[in-house]
Amino acid sequence: MPETDERLMVLDTASMYFRAFYGVPEIRAADGTPVNAVRGLLDFITRLVAEYRPSHLVCAWDNDWRPQWRVDLLPTYKAHRVQLETPGAAPDVEEVPDPLTVQVPVILEVLDALGLCVLGADGYEADDVIGTLATGAAMPVDIVTGDRDLFQLVDDQTQVRVLYIARGVGRHERVTNAVVREKYAVEAHQYADFATLRGDASDGLPGVAGVGEKTAATLLARFGDVAGLVAAAADPGSDLAPGPRGKVKAAADYLAVAPRVVAVVRDLPLPDVDTALPRTPPDPALLAELAQRWRLESPVERLLAVLAGGGAAPAGVPD
Repeated sequence: MPETDERLMVLDTASMYFRAFYGVPEIRAADGTPVNAVRGLLDFITRLVAEYRPSHLVCAWDNDWRPQWRVDLLPTYKAHRVQLETPGAAPDVEEVPDPLTVQVPVILEVLDALGLCVLGADGYEADDVIGTLATGAAMPVDIVTGDRDLFQLVDDQTQVRVLYIARGVGRHERVTNAVVREKYAVEAHQYADFATLRGDASDGLPGVAGVGEKTAATLLARFGDVAGLVAAAADPGSDLAPGPRGKVKAAADYLAVAPRVVAVVRDLPLPDVDTALPRTPPDPALLAELAQRWRLESPVERLLAVLAGGGAAPAGVPD
């Protein structure tokens, strides 16, 4: 990749506003609408932009948090997150706390008024938007997320890294290939297959019975990927031991579909949008009205100061 002063920051927006909802004390607008997730998200963006000074920024959006094509391949995919116990609830509705649900339209409205690019793709998750942007970017990329699945996109050669916020935005970890290797004993490009073998209860991935993290890493070190492992299990002449051979064979149906479910899509036909970080809002009057209506004056003021090229994140920005 050629030298450039430009850098793209891509936000896993839902991951961030969920964290804000649970981490920021409840506060309500004049009409009683909770706005803690909105305020927290704005302050998280302020902190990150102040620290990294990206030239471009995209708020990746879940147009479909549980795409049907992934469910068709693996019915357990995110199944536990669905509101199956709520009478009349649609089977594809994610279980989201009501005080957060009402804030999502406000988040979209305010991000748009700030001039920040929000980008989703029908039939796909934010992860797929992030994967496509990170793969096709002509500049270094910082992916902000609390989701380990996106470690599969880390690529030192093309300068794609993850700013991992699981322990808080203010205590995030910069994940490079060396970090993935140290934590899991696999290369970043093997992480999706590693998660497939190990399983992930949070995404409804059962994994291969009897295969944990250490065994998964050992198998990938020897056979490269799931396809190579499955081929070795089917080959009587391979040096795969009887124990893991039997486990892989028993999971043949799962392993035939799970890698596609877990792999982030990298080639979506995304629209040509302006991702440059705005210095000023496109409609200051509208933004001011929204800030007043939703009791967001302070976080909006802090973010505008940083977007305009101010220094470090102002005091009062939470982790």
